[in-house]
Amino acid sequence: MGKSIRHSIVGPAAGKFKYEIREIVALANELETMGLKMIYENIGDPVHKGERLPDWMKQAVVDLVQQDDTWGYTATQGEPDTRKFLCERTNARGGVRIRPEDIIFFNGLGDAVARMFGSMKREARIIGPSPAYPTHSSAESAHSGYEHETYELLPENNWAPNLEEIEKKVKYNDTIAGILVINPGNPTGAVYNRETMEKIVDIARRYGVMVISDEIYQAITYNGAESTLLGDVIEEVPGIALKGISKEFPWPGGRCGWFEVYNQHTDRSFREYIDSIIHAKMLEVCSTSLPQRSIPVIMSDKRYPAHLESRRKLFETRTNEAVEIFNKVNGVHVVRPQGAFYMAVLFDDDALTDKQTLKIRDSKVQAFIEGKLDNLELDKRFVYYLLAAKGICVVPLTGFCCRRHGFRITMLESDDKKRVATWHSIADAIKEYLNS
Repeated sequence: MGKSIRHSIVGPAAGKFKYEIREIVALANELETMGLKMIYENIGDPVHKGERLPDWMKQAVVDLVQQDDTWGYTATQGEPDTRKFLCERTNARGGVRIRPEDIIFFNGLGDAVARMFGSMKREARIIGPSPAYPTHSSAESAHSGYEHETYELLPENNWAPNLEEIEKKVKYNDTIAGILVINPGNPTGAVYNRETMEKIVDIARRYGVMVISDEIYQAITYNGAESTLLGDVIEEVPGIALKGISKEFPWPGGRCGWFEVYNQHTDRSFREYIDSIIHAKMLEVCSTSLPQRSIPVIMSDKRYPAHLESRRKLFETRTNEAVEIFNKVNGVHVVRPQGAFYMAVLFDDDALTDKQTLKIRDSKVQAFIEGKLDNLELDKRFVYYLLAAKGICVVPLTGFCCRRHGFRITMLESDDKKRVATWHSIADAIKEYLNS
């Protein structure tokens, strides 16, 4: 063996990054090598699940590819015409006003979130929801070196945030520099109304913290809900809205997301923080040009509103279909989603034990999966059995920085028969598992 590296190269963030949404796939892939056919319900990729983009949208991108300047760099903060277009859309809503300089493009929101937390002072904490989206919770934990600071979302109140808990933690923990909301929510499908968003902004105003709002699903609301954007209610409080096209066009492979920065010139510390993000972006030069250029072309097309409305109706139908199936299963309960394309299925308190099982037909598969059950959260234990017995991959709710037991499913499968059959198969598995 060669000589060991003389200095440890392991950073303080090692071990803090957890992304159960993809980590569960590694186990599913191992089971596939053993001959088990798998249905993947773990990740929010509409294209992978069969959604077909409109031909007119594809043609718009083809036309852009034919333009030579699409192949070059763009401005560090993003394509100037696109930022101007997005500013006009935001300003037309009548809330806070922004300028093109208040928009910063990234290679997807994963890149944006990493840069957002990586540019903060280590001691500055951001309190976020539980259940949490793992990209946020892991990045905040890695940046701070501690467990992610959270507030509860309350399923008994349609997954609304616990505002009293937010205020108490912000008031008595002066390391908290910001409040994170995900609206519409992942993994809950919750949509916060205007009153809730105003109260969160008011807490931020009174205690001198910023607000960060992940709005990647802003165009996907249904069941009578409309998303209140941070820019609608932020007023003079410093804030950042995270937006993108991955779920809306949808074009997840385009890796194109952006910040809308609010009121950066009202607070010196906030302005310096945003400047540090921009200067770090300069080292990267810029984000990908093609998807940025597509935004004004596609969003200003007269067919775009109908495209969004058809998707809202589609996900509303699928969501209500899933609610009907799972609400008939004893031992679990669901809250009807109003946005995004996920639903959290919650086990009733004390429904799960470490003795429950599912029948696994292949003895090799059974031995493999039961060799991995030690020290698992009880909902993850069910998820492992579901993988081995039914060949269905879902994400345990405890993988979302959450103490509640359950799992997340998606509304994305385009094959109607397959989708309904999958949900019924999960429902049957729950019944068998809880009665074993």
